[in-house]
Amino acid sequence: MSDSPAALAALLAEAEHAVVLTGAGISTESGIPDFRSAGGLWETYDPMKVASMGTFMDDPALFWRFHRPRIDMLGAVDPNPAHQAVAELERRGIVKTVITQNIDRLHSRAGSQEVVEVHGSLDRGYCLRCEHTVSMDELCARADAAEDGVPRCDCGFQMKSGVVLFGEQLPMEAIEAAYDAAERADVMLVIGSSLQVTPVSQLPGVVLARGGRLAILTESETDYDHRCTVRIHHKAGPTMQAVLAALKAA
Repeated sequence: MSDSPAALAALLAEAEHAVVLTGAGISTESGIPDFRSAGGLWETYDPMKVASMGTFMDDPALFWRFHRPRIDMLGAVDPNPAHQAVAELERRGIVKTVITQNIDRLHSRAGSQEVVEVHGSLDRGYCLRCEHTVSMDELCARADAAEDGVPRCDCGFQMKSGVVLFGEQLPMEAIEAAYDAAERADVMLVIGSSLQVTPVSQLPGVVLARGGRLAILTESETDYDHRCTVRIHHKAGPTMQAVLAALKAA
């Protein structure tokens, strides 16, 4: 097992169909708080009380008091060097698909084109009753104009963002796309994911089962560490920039 950016660059250079899988750890370097790690957001807030479908349905005002400031926070951060490096690898034709557990849209803002968002996204708002869809700007404007802070559809029902909540089903189209990408990958690079949340945690196993190779870049441990070809415990941004430099030198 190798542990250097040069080894990761060599692995990616040999790949015919590389796929990147990212979690919260790639975005913490942009200033976005982690959720599940020590000191993460869920140590302060109970996700079932502030970020669940049950709360959205039963107490939408409570839900939106938590959710609305976080939309502004996410809109104020920028892609970091790791997001930019992943986008550059896609532009070079090395990476074919980016699968992300993140809802922050930073991969798309960095320039990645083939992005599968398995936990939804902050790109829109919609009504669960009539399925009317609005832009995120319009959703926030409706929330800000409401006395209780709850954006409502023209039909009168409260609206939600495209983020998947606790107790809500993951978007089947995105899950199918993620599995399809994993089944075609000969290399999967995991960045910033602890690989603890299903079904995404199963994707590296799909790649390995068909003879593909796995690289993991996280500061924390994962259950797949012993099955990697490359395993790097370091920050994503500096490492991925070093990978680009190694590819250029080669």
